[in-house]
Amino acid sequence: MNLQQLIQVLDKPEIKGSTVMDISGIQSDSRKVEAGFLFVAVRGTIVDGHSFMANAIEKGAVAIVCEEIPEGFEGQCTFVRVKDSAWALGKLISQWYDNPSDKLVLVGVTGTNGKTTIATLLYNMFRKMGHKVGLISTVCNYIDDEAVPTEHTTPDPLTLHSLMARMVEAGCEYAFMEVSSHSIDQKRISGLSFNGGIFTNLTRDHLDYHKTVENYLKAKKKFFDDLPASAFALTNLDDKSGMVMLQNTKAKKLTYSLRTLADFKGKILESHFDGTEMLINNREVSVRFVGRFNAYNLLAVYGAAVTLGKDPEEVLVILSTLHPVAGRFETIRSPKGFTVIVDYAHTPDALTNVLNGIHEVLDGNGRVITVVGCGGNRDKGKRPMMAKEAVRLSDQVILTSDNPRFEEPEAIIEDMVAGLSTADKETALCITDRKQAIKTAIALAQKGDVILVAGKGHEDYQEIKGVKHHFDDREIVRQLIGNKETGRQENLV
Repeated sequence: MNLQQLIQVLDKPEIKGSTVMDISGIQSDSRKVEAGFLFVAVRGTIVDGHSFMANAIEKGAVAIVCEEIPEGFEGQCTFVRVKDSAWALGKLISQWYDNPSDKLVLVGVTGTNGKTTIATLLYNMFRKMGHKVGLISTVCNYIDDEAVPTEHTTPDPLTLHSLMARMVEAGCEYAFMEVSSHSIDQKRISGLSFNGGIFTNLTRDHLDYHKTVENYLKAKKKFFDDLPASAFALTNLDDKSGMVMLQNTKAKKLTYSLRTLADFKGKILESHFDGTEMLINNREVSVRFVGRFNAYNLLAVYGAAVTLGKDPEEVLVILSTLHPVAGRFETIRSPKGFTVIVDYAHTPDALTNVLNGIHEVLDGNGRVITVVGCGGNRDKGKRPMMAKEAVRLSDQVILTSDNPRFEEPEAIIEDMVAGLSTADKETALCITDRKQAIKTAIALAQKGDVILVAGKGHEDYQEIKGVKHHFDDREIVRQLIGNKETGRQENLV
């Protein structure tokens, strides 16, 4: 693509050098630059791309988009100065791929909890309706039925627009994606044209990055602030931040609620571990999901589908056939009569939601045994809160490792224990080895009990000292339950 054609999407750029040249590729990583490339110098959270402009030129970059034009490179390269190179990268890469998101009905889902479930269920629903659909999520990206592994909730702009272009090429009509607070703040979603946005809820998370809950909220809100008037903004009316998200949006405002009048109103009629009976806009539906938090997720899915023009009755019929997402309230039955639930809950609120969902079904009949840990090199402030909530809503708690990353697992568990009273400390078990912790929970469980293994969900690894080791909670649970000796009361601690 010609450089002049490429940079026409930028806002009043300052140009130093000729724009009459062909560009053979775009990169924001100088190590991946090739001859004829345009390099975009982005100020990242760890490194500043402006420090690598000389490297990019050595590698063959013929043009550089940056916020500061360096001295001493006259004649070697064309420089294009912009106010915000992170924003510019998304616009440029979208233009490079011929603006693929314009050719899709694109809906973004943001919030602390529920993003993966809502985006995935919308993807599954619209495929069941006969459409070709794309999905960008924490678990896996999909181009209709083609799985594309993912590393981040929301990929970098180059990956994101490349995926969108492949979706268009594959004939996809719709795309549903999780939009993380990091991606909004870092402008990774720049250049995307959204037809709708969904807000789930907002509770403490990612404060290692955002530093304050207010900053975290502002990042989420910016997504809705930037939606066009032609889009819709669907929010959870029962969340205290729900209407805050819509304060400055130009999009059509819509709400969903379990508590009060809303555009999409729900009510739980009956709960059991195989599913829930509920009302959605006065229509009864039986779904394979458990807990109030999932009732909210289903309301959001219903609301988005109906807003996108789908028949409400057809939407309800398909809702009744959908299954939970991998690692989200995933139920595993033991031959001994107890139930194990594996869930991704890794925030205090998510853990509370899942445990409340279990209690809604148990209704006092059976004990709750919770195995939970916290990730290393992340928000330390939530660790004592996680332990406190686990103890408050469980009969037995086992604190263990999650993904310790570069921290010592024992130190993370100590931070969790700090949230417990003296009496609670005496009853909670601390078992660093996660497999041993799960094994202990299974050994303690009796008929009618429920074990919650929280924190990792769909993940099939444990990250320790920068290395990912294979570890899948669901796999381990099934192995242990299949072991006839699992139930023996042996000394496992």
